[in-house]
Amino acid sequence: MPARPAPASRPSSPAHRSGALLIAICCLGSGAALAAGRQLLLQLAPPLNPSSSSSALLQARKVSVDPERRRQAALLLSSASGTSAAQRRQWLRGQGWGPSPLAAASLKQAALAAEATGHPQEAAGLWQSLLRRFPKAAASADALYALGRQQPALRQTLLQRFAAHPAALAAAVEGKQALHLARWGARWPGAETLLLEACSPSNRPSDDADRRTLAAGLSELGHGLEAQTCLAKTPADRGLQLQIARSLLKGSAEQQSQGEEQLLALALAAPHSPEAREATLLLADSPDAKSLARLQQLPPKLQDSAAVQARLAQAGLSPAEAVLRRWPRDPASWQLQWDKARDALLKRQWAEASRWLSAVPPKTLPAPLAARQLFWQGYSAEQRGQQRQAAALWKQTIQAQPLGYYSWRARVRLGLDPSSWPAAPEGRQGEPWHNLKSGYADLDLLWSAGQALEAWETWRVRQQGRPPQTAQDLLIEGRLRTAIGDDWTGLGQLERASLRLPQINCQRQLQREQQSHPLRFQESLAKAAAAATVDPNLLLAVAKQESRFSPAVASPVGALGLMQLMPETAAELAGGPISPAQLKDPERNAELGARYLQQLMAGASADLFRVVASYNAGPGAVASWIKPEGFDLEREPELWAEAIPYPETRLYTKKVLGNYWSYKLLNQPAHRLCRA
Repeated sequence: MPARPAPASRPSSPAHRSGALLIAICCLGSGAALAAGRQLLLQLAPPLNPSSSSSALLQARKVSVDPERRRQAALLLSSASGTSAAQRRQWLRGQGWGPSPLAAASLKQAALAAEATGHPQEAAGLWQSLLRRFPKAAASADALYALGRQQPALRQTLLQRFAAHPAALAAAVEGKQALHLARWGARWPGAETLLLEACSPSNRPSDDADRRTLAAGLSELGHGLEAQTCLAKTPADRGLQLQIARSLLKGSAEQQSQGEEQLLALALAAPHSPEAREATLLLADSPDAKSLARLQQLPPKLQDSAAVQARLAQAGLSPAEAVLRRWPRDPASWQLQWDKARDALLKRQWAEASRWLSAVPPKTLPAPLAARQLFWQGYSAEQRGQQRQAAALWKQTIQAQPLGYYSWRARVRLGLDPSSWPAAPEGRQGEPWHNLKSGYADLDLLWSAGQALEAWETWRVRQQGRPPQTAQDLLIEGRLRTAIGDDWTGLGQLERASLRLPQINCQRQLQREQQSHPLRFQESLAKAAAAATVDPNLLLAVAKQESRFSPAVASPVGALGLMQLMPETAAELAGGPISPAQLKDPERNAELGARYLQQLMAGASADLFRVVASYNAGPGAVASWIKPEGFDLEREPELWAEAIPYPETRLYTKKVLGNYWSYKLLNQPAHRLCRA
């Protein structure tokens, strides 16, 4: 009997084929449904960032179906405050897979954790993997630095490949490579001493290019005279001439005069160059009476600029109205407009003040300047009996800048007392996290994963160490710097950005202002405030303005520390001598600063305007400004502040009071702060 054909060779019936097709369709459908379900879960899952709770991060790390999300959770957990090196090593184990920027960051952080926990071989393997797989990533600079301890040739690779990276600058300091530091990081700790040594008479290089490089670095550090000495007879190009002259402007009166003469010579020698235009701006910005004569010596094309004509108008040598009409969007016009308006306000010439305040539309101004203009337009309207218009203008003030001095004064004038608002939701930290929105996907990804330092170093490598050129760059770099603890530079950059960026809607403006008011040294300041019965927000406000939360900073006149106390004042408050080292201790400095504020509060009947002005100018000077023929501090404190005769104290008072109310309202929800 012939063998029966195997079932596999038997022709399939239509019914069989239909059944198989149905099974395949069901399988495919199930697979598609599973994939769609997985994608839906990923879309519904809240994004992870530094504001995510530790429980949410732990949950994502353990059960997320997305490996990238699990890695992001691991990085965020590893970067959380209080995490030990051993915990970081555990979290980051096996996270260096794939081509993502987070892979390079994971390898770097894992290597650092391995080093910190005494696993050098593991660290070396991670560094080598990082360098091999991501040779151009900023994180590889740290690999070159670490591996260069045993392989010196790698340090040279580091200097060439990542010249402006902090690891390269640290290596240059260790190797005493002054030229590299002058070119890529003159402000790096330790660089200043090396540059001065390299340009000393016994060490000065013979090569002209090297002299110019060192002179540029010295001028960046404010050593204009030393830069000139370093050059000797070496000719300087226009860029270096401008840099040295700018540095001289920060020196003594004699150096300032010398710097202005050099700026004038530069402008006359090459009137069509970018350096000549910059020199003109610097000359126009000088308060020295002699600068007016120098401006009038400029070529006609350079004189015909907003900066020069505004300066001449301030001196009564040019029509101010014409300047404002011709250059309504130039910062020089904005300052001219305010000077004219302020003069009219102090003379109680309300119609004249309103005319000047209306000369430039508020919408063309950056938010802080728009708020100032709108507030005083409202004030002038109220003085002329136009109550409804005044209220509308003060509401616009709050919309333009929801935090700060003028928004506070607008609320007071509207009869809105923020102290009556309900407390902010419990648990809010006062520093809400916001996306970086830098325009660079790798930076934004690193930022979202809690890798602010890695983002900063990536930015610095991309910028090649150049200072920010645009307002947007100032904003990005300022946020990156404050995130890594460089508040001295970062907060300054954020303030400069705020005076150049165009207006945005109220809620986004609020985010910017929150970013400019970080919470620092809270424990020390709260302890000092409690001991002196002073509002801790006032200590935060003063510390931000005095030192930008930089305990080691010293002022040109010798004030030291977080609250910038003069040694003599500190010794009096302490009841005995106190060393500079003690004054640089944040806790001790905060204690003495709070004690000083307590004394000022007692002497000024707790009036914040007087207290803050006294902290800057001294109680004796402020007492002399309280005169019967002057402005009534209780009834018209805004005019009293504008009448302060010291420009520095006038600005300081408004800045600190703006900080104070910003910190008091920092935790309030956006819908409340943007409503008037």
